[in-house]
Amino acid sequence: MKLNKAMLSTNFFAGDVVGGIGPYLAIYLLTGLQWSPGNIGMVLAIGSLTTVALQTPAGAFIDSTRKKRLLLASCALLIGFATISILLFSQYPAVIYIAQIFMGIAVAFVGPCIAAITLGISGPDHFTVQMGANQAANHSGNVFAALLGAGLALWISAEGVFWLVALMAVGMAISIGMVSGSAINHNAARGGLHHTPNDGDEPSTVSTILADKRLLTLVLCVFMFHFANAAMLPLVGQKLSVNSNVNIGVAFAATCIVVAQFWMTIMSIICAARADIWGRKPLFLLAFFILPIRGMLFMWLEDPVALISVQSLDGIANGIFGVIILLIAADLTRGTGRFNLVQGALAAVVGIGSAASNLLAEEIVQFFGYSPAFITLAVLAFIGGTMYLFLMPETLPAQTDEDDGTAPQQTS
Repeated sequence: MKLNKAMLSTNFFAGDVVGGIGPYLAIYLLTGLQWSPGNIGMVLAIGSLTTVALQTPAGAFIDSTRKKRLLLASCALLIGFATISILLFSQYPAVIYIAQIFMGIAVAFVGPCIAAITLGISGPDHFTVQMGANQAANHSGNVFAALLGAGLALWISAEGVFWLVALMAVGMAISIGMVSGSAINHNAARGGLHHTPNDGDEPSTVSTILADKRLLTLVLCVFMFHFANAAMLPLVGQKLSVNSNVNIGVAFAATCIVVAQFWMTIMSIICAARADIWGRKPLFLLAFFILPIRGMLFMWLEDPVALISVQSLDGIANGIFGVIILLIAADLTRGTGRFNLVQGALAAVVGIGSAASNLLAEEIVQFFGYSPAFITLAVLAFIGGTMYLFLMPETLPAQTDEDDGTAPQQTS
């Protein structure tokens, strides 16, 4: 299969745009504006909660619209505008909260829209390869942006990372404009079969999708993954920046991101090559059980170099998750026409887990300190991994029935 280069370029810029200034914002608010940990947790959570409110409707809308490229470009530019607003009006807390809300709205559409366009271009049988390549490009873009951000923070100003995100947003909008609209099969993009015309059969009812117990189990496990994971990087950045300045803190966060994104790139390539052979479950279990190890190491270690090294585990876990979760969603919805609705719902669960993680962890830090917060996150990760091990079956299709147009049989 020939990879779509415009989608690779879009994903290169998208990583920094979607990830935005989350880790940097926490440090900026703590050391630059002297916000309390509790207020930092609230402002980090508000964007996630906004995304949660819109994620599932966004997925349903993406299933129906043929303006996916325009939608994606508009969301990228909105994120860039909101980022600059935080920087220019940082003396007004209300502006920071409003900007987070606008970013939350845009993020609700970006991830599902990218996946939908990818599925519409590649079809289900080549989705693993293109999505794996997309994720590798995404993480490569994050490495580029984080290295540049670290340099800006150390040698110019921590505020440079805000401008960098805005520039990456412009690059993303230009790249998605280079994707040919005629290359997107909109029926395939919503989980129909690739050879079905764009005006194919109506999608399955939502009740039919919800009747799949595997999907409900997956939703719960995805929540636990992000409930345990989302707060770890912001916490370790705050832990090391307490006795330093904002520039050092931002540079440390950027270095952690570089290390993690390097490993995410490697894992995306591995998942693209092996997920259709090894199956989804072994890879996702590896990602899950890395999290408690990471949490305990963050609690014990104090040396910045050692903590940066631990971020390799974050890269492995999240690199697997970024590819595998979309493959599982495609497995469970193949032939239903509800791929974007389901991935939107899963992304909403990611948002709920991330918001809950930041809120809980920051409150624990405020009242008990960093070590109890890391222990709590590690325990939550272990519980989630155990649930996935015993409750979630393999979803890799046992065979592909392209000839008769039926959905593939699933392994149990």
